[in-house]
Amino acid sequence: MNEYGVWFAPGRANLMGEHTDYNEGLVLPFALAQGVTASLSVRDDGLLVMRSKQMPDEIVTVPIAELSPASVRGWAAYPAGVAWALHSEGIAVPGASIEIDSDLPVGAGVSSSAALECAVALGLSALSGLSMTRRALAAVARQAENEFVGAPTGIIDQHASLLCEAGHAMLLDCATRSITQVPFRPSAAGVTALIIDTRVAHALVSGDYARRRAECEEAARQLGVPFLGQISSVSEASLLDDPVLRRRARHVISDSARARAIAQALSDAADSAEFTDAYRYIGTLLTEAHASLRDDLEVSWPEADVAVETAIAAGAYGAHMIGGGFGGSVLALVPSARAAAIRTAIAESFASRRWASPEFLDAVPSAAARQIA
Repeated sequence: MNEYGVWFAPGRANLMGEHTDYNEGLVLPFALAQGVTASLSVRDDGLLVMRSKQMPDEIVTVPIAELSPASVRGWAAYPAGVAWALHSEGIAVPGASIEIDSDLPVGAGVSSSAALECAVALGLSALSGLSMTRRALAAVARQAENEFVGAPTGIIDQHASLLCEAGHAMLLDCATRSITQVPFRPSAAGVTALIIDTRVAHALVSGDYARRRAECEEAARQLGVPFLGQISSVSEASLLDDPVLRRRARHVISDSARARAIAQALSDAADSAEFTDAYRYIGTLLTEAHASLRDDLEVSWPEADVAVETAIAAGAYGAHMIGGGFGGSVLALVPSARAAAIRTAIAESFASRRWASPEFLDAVPSAAARQIA
């Protein structure tokens, strides 16, 4: 059993498949180089003592045996939730001091919360002397977010953080849990995957996200299936009488189809010299997805819409909002030679509207969570 260690878990960006995971559809995320680092050491007093370098004046201390859903709030709820999920499974989780550091923007739709959960899950499982599979740890981390924190998210974030591979996007079938690693190396095609943090923070514990999930569940019920991911034809959405439910179903079905199409295009491009054509095509699918998220699922926000429109006007192949919506980031595929000009155009567009200055991050498909010390 380890007495001390340092673990790192990456954030993620989603090439395609927003709000499809809890509908048991297809998702296509990739891990980022940026993420959360958790340094853990065993304590002999049964306490969980949590610190974050981003909030140096706050120390959260709680007995592991007294953890219960919603008993811890704020950033500390995520590591505490992981300890609770392990403890509730009968695992003898030792007391631990946990120090967190992160270079991920919070509330930007790049899964900083899941990265925090996964880094701590790896650490606590090692401190407990356990040998848990990555899939089992993903389930623990998701349980922490769903049941302890109270965010009704699907499985994509934790799976991406723990199972993605460097230089690949991961096609995940959320119904069967089957995974296909798809080569994704935009730099080889002279392309940059650019994340645009609009600086509008989102919160998945808010009611809007839960309402979208409930609407999708009702659409599936009316269509006679357990989940919308079981439907492959967008035309079936027209069978719904309620126009809102019709739009929700249309988004989920079409986004899953786009995820499959992008995975196929990337696989084909890996054996072809026509990299650039593949990324032009993938860009059009990203832009289609943004229109669907904006109009059918209605989870976009003005800064995301302007970032997408400006990026495309400045030469991007395509762009869409990522994450749960109502704030966060946009992912754009841009010719690397145009990346600086596209950043400038977006920054100027935001400034002209007196919005907060956006922040930019080159998204490099990177490796999954791991122990680093």
